[in-house]
Amino acid sequence: MVLAEMLLVERLPLEMKTCFVENDSMFSVGLSDLSSSSSVSDKACVVWGCVLCGSETTAVFKADDDLLENQLFIKTICLGEEAGDEMHVVTVCDGVGSKPLPIATLRHCMPMISFSSLELTPPVTFKLCTGKGPVYISGQHITLNPIEMTEVEEEEEEEEEDEEEKEDG
Repeated sequence: MVLAEMLLVERLPLEMKTCFVENDSMFSVGLSDLSSSSSVSDKACVVWGCVLCGSETTAVFKADDDLLENQLFIKTICLGEEAGDEMHVVTVCDGVGSKPLPIATLRHCMPMISFSSLELTPPVTFKLCTGKGPVYISGQHITLNPIEMTEVEEEEEEEEEDEEEKEDG
């Protein structure tokens, strides 16, 4: 099944749901459905986002602890309209307790930053170090299944084995 076009993302209390359009019909898929459904391809993409402001200055992105490979691609970090005219610094650190690394410094004269390929491996923690926000972070959560081989890979492997048998025989 190919996921054609992403339409809507709604945040539910326990998990993020995403709606897709395929062949003019709309259906909703949650992350738990993606990892357990055999009808969904080996690669899934879900929009992820968070807001850092006021008392909520940290956000943690964790992937389900399973056999899937998870990646988080940050696309944009931007100031909210109601943010004060002060410096807003956003840092990120990994789950092993490394030193936080600044990834965005925002102010009204530069309220947004876009990334072409900021790839992070979960778990990661985002923190608003200076400023009161709100700062919006958006990205894509990509889930890959590295264990299962696709049909094309299986066919290529069989062809290689056949060639090796012909060379040996």
